[in-house]
Amino acid sequence: MKTITQRELAARSTAVLDDVEAGETYHVTRNGTEIAELRPLGTRRRFVPVDELWRKWRAAPAVDAARRRAEADGFFGGGERDGGDRG
Repeated sequence: MKTITQRELAARSTAVLDDVEAGETYHVTRNGTEIAELRPLGTRRRFVPVDELWRKWRAAPAVDAARRRAEADGFFGGGERDGGDRG
């Protein structure tokens, strides 16, 4: 973590943001008091590899369809399932 003044941030914003993008965290001060933290956003993946999806799917608990249906009916009040008027 680095500390930088508001004035330094304004003067070197491009370089500071490049550092943040590379993983650095800055605390910004004004008149000697820390007022903000500038840090990278959490890393977000744009895709999940297929092998990871398969591992997670295989490790997921089994779903009991009849139990799930009973829970849904209990929550939503049962109702007709033949495509009747829902609205």
